[in-house]
Amino acid sequence: MIGDYLPFWEKLGKAEQEKLEGCAKKQTFKKGTLVAGEHRECTGILVVTKGQLRVFVLSEEGKEITLFRLLERDFCLFSASCTMNGLTFDVMIEAMEETEVYRIPPEVYKQLREQSLAISNYTSEVMASRFSDVMWLLDQILNKRLDSRLAALLLEESSLAESEVLTVTHEQLGNHLGSPREVITRMLRHFQKEQLIGMSRGKIELLDTERLTALAEDSIR
Repeated sequence: MIGDYLPFWEKLGKAEQEKLEGCAKKQTFKKGTLVAGEHRECTGILVVTKGQLRVFVLSEEGKEITLFRLLERDFCLFSASCTMNGLTFDVMIEAMEETEVYRIPPEVYKQLREQSLAISNYTSEVMASRFSDVMWLLDQILNKRLDSRLAALLLEESSLAESEVLTVTHEQLGNHLGSPREVITRMLRHFQKEQLIGMSRGKIELLDTERLTALAEDSIR
């Protein structure tokens, strides 16, 4: 049930719990589905129960950069930006794998947030955390080397996949980092030459995680 995924559940009154239980709907998104963005209607609050969502921005030139990822039990507010006063920029949300969520209608969440201090406080905590994520990313882009950021991303992908063999494309890595595919390919070839990774068609194998971790030191949170 939805309450199993909401940290503020026990602080709600019975009527508030019943309202959430009654309106929250389970949805499944296939890998690659655009969940929110591109001027779509306000989707509502998404609570991830399984899988992974990627929140990213898209420039006018079509350049992508990942802001953060949402995993099991994470709470997506940007899919309900219409309920957040002053939140005026658009983000895109994509399912990175088959992903299951509870969707809470935006009007219901807005009403409950205005009534419940517990929900209001949690919303503020999540917004502060996401703002911190974006500021950290900005620092990475402005002040850190691409080889460090790429090494950190490979290690992150390995951790999420629970494998040292990754089925990820150069373009996908570039989209995460906001860097052209050609630049990523050159950097990966350099990593391969240094025997940090091995590459085959559609796969990247991490060969020396200790040296990759040292390289990524400034870009690991």
